[in-house]
Amino acid sequence: MAADRMDIPIIFVTAYDDISSTVEAMKAGALEFLLKPLSEGVLLSAIQNALQHSNEVLDKKEAELGLRDCHASLSRREKEVMALVVSGLTNRQIGTELDISEITVKAHRGKVMHKMRAGSLAELVRMAAHLSATLHEGTGG
Repeated sequence: MAADRMDIPIIFVTAYDDISSTVEAMKAGALEFLLKPLSEGVLLSAIQNALQHSNEVLDKKEAELGLRDCHASLSRREKEVMALVVSGLTNRQIGTELDISEITVKAHRGKVMHKMRAGSLAELVRMAAHLSATLHEGTGG
């Protein structure tokens, strides 16, 4: 149903003021539930709000796809290093964990920061948390 496509704004306009219709419209994804008769200003305002909401949803989806693309560009080893970096391990600890030198860890870490377009460790941690949350949503868990 339309609730699956939050980027498509729905404005429900009706002459009937009953709770069941309101509930059904909102379940179907309606952003607005307007009763007739209504002024042109009210309708135009609802349309503006719906379009703004749609643009925000589309922008968020685009950013999420960009983040997933960045993560997909990482090599297997870079993904391992990223996971250990965001878990709080030092370069030395990561090197020990992966049986690689600290210099190699630093090289991988630099590539991760570049490919993920992260300006700081805090930003990389936020990205990893977001990726983890969206992966769990996609698996129903």
